Amino acid sequence: MKTKNITTAIFLALFFIQAFGQNPVQPKKKSGSVSASGNKFSISTTWLSFANFGKEETNTQHYELHVKYSLTPKDKIGIKAATWKLFAPMGMPMQEQLKFDKANFYPGRVRESGLGVTYQRFLWKGLFATSEIMPMYKTYFDENENEIGNGFKLYTTWHLGYQIPMFKNRVFIEPQIHCNYWPIDTNTPQSFKEMDDKWNNYFLFEPNLYIGFNF
Repeated sequence: MKTKNITTAIFLALFFIQAFGQNPVQPKKKSGSVSASGNKFSISTTWLSFANFGKEETNTQHYELHVKYSLTPKDKIGIKAATWKLFAPMGMPMQEQLKFDKANFYPGRVRESGLGVTYQRFLWKGLFATSEIMPMYKTYFDENENEIGNGFKLYTTWHLGYQIPMFKNRVFIEPQIHCNYWPIDTNTPQSFKEMDDKWNNYFLFEPNLYIGFNF
């Protein structure tokens, strides 16, 4: 079953990459357009990297970094590094997460860290689609911050957003929507698994905002 899940996730990623990557059209370069920057590299992060405030109990300590390389004016490949510390299951719907109901909290925390690959395809002007696959190493902690186990997660995300260039395309912001899916999630301590099993292994339509610069 695990092998089937891995194969399914990889197949989906390759399908989207192939679909968005077919027959790239070289657009006419216009001053200030996304495709006219002439920059080959970009670095970006989510606003969550700057939002690690508030109560320690619900602070996800989220840090994320994307480094991308332009293959063509419409196609980018990249590396994603991310780490976060969850206090509740990731598969909870947004309306449940915003309640901060302690009945839904883990009996401790789980730190997830990973390094993955990304592909971004510009579809029309600044409109883009992105797919990401990231293997993640999990470390579980009890309520006293004692390590109680380790596991593995295969985390995939699918994005639709719009890139808005600023300052002659040196800086950009990317409002976007994610659909997140993790087909593999192993070695979860029983007390954590009981909480995870109440919810899905996906999270749909997550709003986000990325901030970056080209060079």
